[in-house]
Formats: sequence, C-alpha cells, structure tokens
Amino acid sequence: MKTPKSKPLATPALPPEIDPAQSVELLKELHILTRDGKLNQDSRRKLKQVYHLFQFIEKLLGELPASAQGLTLADHGAGKSYLGFIVYDLFFKALGAGHIYGIETRPELVAKSQELAARLGFERMSFLNLSVAESTQSDLLPARIDVVTALHACDTATDDAIAFGLQKNARAMVLVPCCQAEVAACLRQNKALNGTKTPLAELWRHPLHTREIGSQLTNVLRCLYLEAWGYQVTVTELVGWEHSMKNELIIAKYTGHKKRAAAERLASLLAEFGLGSLLTTRFQLPQDSVAA
Repeated sequence: MKTPKSKPLATPALPPEIDPAQSVELLKELHILTRDGKLNQDSRRKLKQVYHLFQFIEKLLGELPASAQGLTLADHGAGKSYLGFIVYDLFFKALGAGHIYGIETRPELVAKSQELAARLGFERMSFLNLSVAESTQSDLLPARIDVVTALHACDTATDDAIAFGLQKNARAMVLVPCCQAEVAACLRQNKALNGTKTPLAELWRHPLHTREIGSQLTNVLRCLYLEAWGYQVTVTELVGWEHSMKNELIIAKYTGHKKRAAAERLASLLAEFGLGSLLTTRFQLPQDSVAA
C-alpha cells in the first residue's frame, strides 16, 4: 500500500488591501504585515494613508520628464520611512534610475532604515540624520530635487520643507501638515491688541478657537505662499476623517507663473491678523510681488 504524498502547503492569501506589486517582505519588515501575512487595524489604517498618498505621488512622478539620472524625491520627517520605502518599491525599483532621500532627526530610525534598504537591495535610497532646516544647507543632497514630500511634518517643519523645495527648485511638493502651533502662538500673544483693532479677533478669543483658527490660517498662508512662488496648488483630504484628524493634503506643482495677487492676499491676511512680522521670517515673498 502506497503512502499518500503530502500536498504542499498553500501560500496564504494576502489581505485585499495589499497592492499585488508590493514586496511582502518589505511590508513585514515595516511591521505593516505580521509574519503570517495578516493586517491589524492600526496597520490597515496606516497602509491606507500611505497608499492613498502614493497615488498622488505616482501621478506627479509620471508627469515629470525623464532624464538619464532619473527622478529624485526627498521625504522630510521620514520617521520609519514607510512612505519612502513604498514609493521606491512600487515606482523607483523598476526604473533602474532615480533616488529617494529620507531625512529624519532620530539617528536610531535612520540607522534602521539604512540597514533595511541594504538588506532588501534598495540601492538608490539614502537616509540622512538631519533636520529639515539643516538639509537645506547639506552637501549630501543634490542641487535639485524633483519632488518633496512631508507626511505629518510637525508645526514649522512643514514650512522648512517648503523652503527646502523652493531652494531645490522642486517641480512638485506633497505636504500633509501637522500640529500647526506657530501662528496660533502669535495670535495668542497679540490677542489683547488685535481685540481692539478688528472684530475678527472674536474668531480666536477662546483658546480652543485660537488653536483651530491658527491651524486653518497656517495652511491658507502656505497655499498663498506657494502660489506666490509659482506653484499651482490643490488642497484635498488625505483619507476620511474617521482615520485621522490630521487630514489636509496640499499638492503643489511648479508652473513658473508667480502670482502677484496671491502675494498681495498673503500680505493682507498677515496684516489683518496681526502677523506682519512673519513676512520677514516664515513667508518671505518674491521681490516686487507686493505693491508698496
């Protein structure tokens, strides 16, 4: 009597949320997938955000002209580099050219990302232990970066990413702002003075409203600033509000057409809200963009 041969174990089916082109090994190393290929609720939420953001980035990258050196992308506040690794895996890996730079201040996360990239053979990825502001002056990055991303870069780190993009002549920027506190602090500081100048000060009289108005105003100013410097700006949701309250996605594509009207509106808004000092620091406009 013949002993029946045992059937090979079937490969477990991946969750339907996983892109079929995605490296399963990468997702396991990023702890998005468990070792047996499962998704928990937190990983499902995180993956949905990153995949949704990738769709926007992929479209932007596809619209850019090709070159022998390939495209470059700088990811600011990279953290564990979920975004950078997935963009590389789904877009850059097959191109044979181009480079992704992950910029992060925590050295232990930089070291882990460097080790993972080496292990997976992601040769055209670099991870730099720098702040966003430091990266603007660093010679470890090329003179030009095609796409700048900043996913949940906290408070003024988003503004630093914009400054970096302007200096590097970025063709596109993809920004998900987070914890916008600087403008709210300025509103709070000037609250008594503004209350006597404009009834608009009622919008930020209460502390909760100060925080909310400060956050909203910050992103409005950023959009006008980008338009003033020659970018076409789109604002949309990253994912549904049930997944994240930090939900605003700003996409800026360079057109070269600097909008004088945007610069004038930005300057007027800063004056109206008692924030004129930010014109000399955070929101320096192109020369001759605002009428005297």
